[in-house]
Amino acid sequence: MSRGPLAGVRVVVLAGMGPVPVTAMMLADMGARVVRVARPAHRPARALSSTDGLREGCDLVNRGVETVAVDLKSEDGVATVLRLAAAADIFLEGYRPGVADRLGLGPAVVLDRNPAVVYARLTGYGQTGPLAQCAGHDINYVAQSGVLHALARSGEAPRPPMNLLGDYAGGAAISAFGIVCALFEARTSGQGQVVDAAMVDGVALLTAKIQGLRAAGLFSDEPGTNWIDSGAPFYDTYRCADGRYLAVGALEPDFYREFVVRLDADVSEWPDQDDRARWTQLRELIAAQIGSKTQAQWTTVYQGTDACVTPVLTFDEAANHPHNLERGLFQRLDGALHPTPAPRFSRTPARTVSTPNEGTVDVETVLASWDTRSPAPSPADPPHQERTTS
Repeated sequence: MSRGPLAGVRVVVLAGMGPVPVTAMMLADMGARVVRVARPAHRPARALSSTDGLREGCDLVNRGVETVAVDLKSEDGVATVLRLAAAADIFLEGYRPGVADRLGLGPAVVLDRNPAVVYARLTGYGQTGPLAQCAGHDINYVAQSGVLHALARSGEAPRPPMNLLGDYAGGAAISAFGIVCALFEARTSGQGQVVDAAMVDGVALLTAKIQGLRAAGLFSDEPGTNWIDSGAPFYDTYRCADGRYLAVGALEPDFYREFVVRLDADVSEWPDQDDRARWTQLRELIAAQIGSKTQAQWTTVYQGTDACVTPVLTFDEAANHPHNLERGLFQRLDGALHPTPAPRFSRTPARTVSTPNEGTVDVETVLASWDTRSPAPSPADPPHQERTTS
């Protein structure tokens, strides 16, 4: 039974919202033993649920994570967390700059107790700068990075990308990468360090290719006018006869030819793919043709081709798609659709997906096992669960 590539790694995370639980989940998925420090429950029905109102069993980002209840406003509670930190490899918090320090759990104190620990701080604007103390959400960090301006169709308002881009891509994923980098270095040097992960930094990093295109004069700052931002008629979504949509990504000439030849239309008089002046006309022609068949019909037409055409699926449809089923992209447990751990490893696969633990574990039991400094066992994998469809 695999324990994952991070088996033996011990993580302490101060409970929070947004990207911090996702970072913790990613580490737990890879086999780390993650202990979340949450405030003691005062109302059992909402005991340790997240701030967005989810009950524990539905808060999927807490899968594979153990929770201990500790009062961080008491001296004994802080002392308990410092005992955990002394035996940990990673310490993760997502408070505003200075909050953990005022609690007595800042990096100076934690690294003094455990010089080899990786102390990760995940915030919106980072630990320094004029905005460091400002509140914000995904939409604010994406806007601050310059990216939200580009997420619009021509002449329309920018559209927030849910909270996938700031919280989870620029925040959780980038912080997990930074944590593992620092952990790798610490295994060589024996010294820990502070990882300052900011969502605005992470989102900006993801624009590297776009910045190169801008510098070369190949990408306009006018939203919805470029090849990959809905400006090009061959890189967009189209409504089908049944009201469902197709995603068309036929950028390269060969793929575009494959796309148009299967539209079942006389395209001999259609504008050339690269004729930007006639893109509006080309879009109208494509839209009219795609609107003549249902999504299912077009899916059959383009199945197995290099036209780069895909039906726009709902989450449940994605879970049931044959490719995704074979890959095991999702697993349904207790009525919830879990995305399975990524990426894949040939020799040390990630842990088996399990439902989030409800309630708490005894902190002294955790400490007793951690104080030995032997490789920390991950929580036992549940029995194999068959992938199910909705």
